[in-house]
Amino acid sequence: MDIENLLNIGRSESDKTLEHLRSELVKIRAGKASPSMLEGIMVDYYGTPSPLSQVSNIGTPDSRTLSIQPWEKSLLGEIEQAIFKANLGLTPMNDGEFIRIGIPPLTEERRKEMVKQSKALAEEAKVSLRNTRQKLMEFVKKEVKDGYPEDAGKKKEGEIQGMINGYGTKIDELIALKEKDIMTV
Repeated sequence: MDIENLLNIGRSESDKTLEHLRSELVKIRAGKASPSMLEGIMVDYYGTPSPLSQVSNIGTPDSRTLSIQPWEKSLLGEIEQAIFKANLGLTPMNDGEFIRIGIPPLTEERRKEMVKQSKALAEEAKVSLRNTRQKLMEFVKKEVKDGYPEDAGKKKEGEIQGMINGYGTKIDELIALKEKDIMTV
């Protein structure tokens, strides 16, 4: 494997880290109802764990309510249990046709807690970036030891550091946007 291929692999890993962070941040609610809050919830559908969105229709009749209409009424209980098990702090209400979830307004304390949670996710993403950088740097150092020109190796190390810094900046921007979203009443 040459150094250019390794840089492409590093970009790919960093892109995956950024995408994972985005998907995790979507799950942190900012006080407004959003179907994405229920992403990742699996429902037992005839013995097979299935995503909630594949066994029901999820909507937002207003900014403080989620409604879930299962394709089959027999799934109402399973969906309720799956929401409780997901431990999202949401209480589903089953009326025999729909499941409605009221999204309570966030307290200042809860908002601050969610900002902390967002920042913890950002730190995990940055650790992942640092691990990627370390792998790339070790490979470049090994190549230099095996005969790759030293000045070209230093240049590649600079490119790697610049790439990782760029991804770090993107993470900071994502977190700043999420913090603003959470703290906006």
